[in-house]
Amino acid sequence: MLGSEAHDKRPPMLTSSNQDLSPHLADVGQIKHYFCGCCAAFNNVAITYPVQKIFFRQQLYRIKTWDAILQLRKDGFRNLYRGIFPPLMQKTTTLALMFGLYEDLSCLLRKHVSNAPEFATRSVAALLARTTEAILTPLERVQTLFQDHKHRDKFTNTYQAFRALRCHGVAEYYRGLVPILFRNGFSNILFFFFFGLRGPIKEHLPTATTQSAHLVNDFICGGVLGAMLGFLSFPVNVVKARIQSQIGGPFQSLPMVFKTIWIERDRKLINLFRGAHLNHHRSLISWGIINATYEFLLKIV
Repeated sequence: MLGSEAHDKRPPMLTSSNQDLSPHLADVGQIKHYFCGCCAAFNNVAITYPVQKIFFRQQLYRIKTWDAILQLRKDGFRNLYRGIFPPLMQKTTTLALMFGLYEDLSCLLRKHVSNAPEFATRSVAALLARTTEAILTPLERVQTLFQDHKHRDKFTNTYQAFRALRCHGVAEYYRGLVPILFRNGFSNILFFFFFGLRGPIKEHLPTATTQSAHLVNDFICGGVLGAMLGFLSFPVNVVKARIQSQIGGPFQSLPMVFKTIWIERDRKLINLFRGAHLNHHRSLISWGIINATYEFLLKIV
């Protein structure tokens, strides 16, 4: 959805002599956005996972960047990628669905609501596609537990983490669902608010004449938009992290948890955004990688 020219390319009309091939080509066209989104997510998670762990601990414990790094160092290199399986599964599935459903729903809406503005159809398609991430809340839930060093000795793999939650009921897997829905909806609205900036950003960049230049431009466009969205939705992620770090016990509402965090952080906005600078850098890199990888694969697949 942060795509450039390749994003709007559609398969050409087939002549009668090629009609027998149309079902196969249509299948390829339908799945390539899912495939490209999946690969982009895999590339992103593999590169940025250690940074994700650092800023998560800053969100949860209100500690400085260096202290979070020291925690990871104390955990050892062996545990650096501990817990990567849930976010890898979650992000690859989420982005595959997000990009793929976005394209499919856009085409479907354009076909059945032909008189609607393109911006409206794409907005609705993006909103529907974005909400699919909520289905994968259990994976994000387990990822949060792995990143919290308090749970380091409770389980050693994803299966044990899921098993530990099972005894608390199915609802425990979906603890933190409300802030996730709120975050996704909020970021989606902001995405389309800032989407118009993609053009001006590219206008201020050197004209791309090579494949490498196109990759750089796509990285910058995706990174800038992603960083803005990541920064603005940061407080919601702070609340989500606090909610999902708990195992068992009563389910607290989003406003109640936010109020608790607000009081703990001396009612200062700057304390609520502790770690936001690192999250900003991570979002810049993450969405830059996602957008550049997605656009590159979209052109060659």
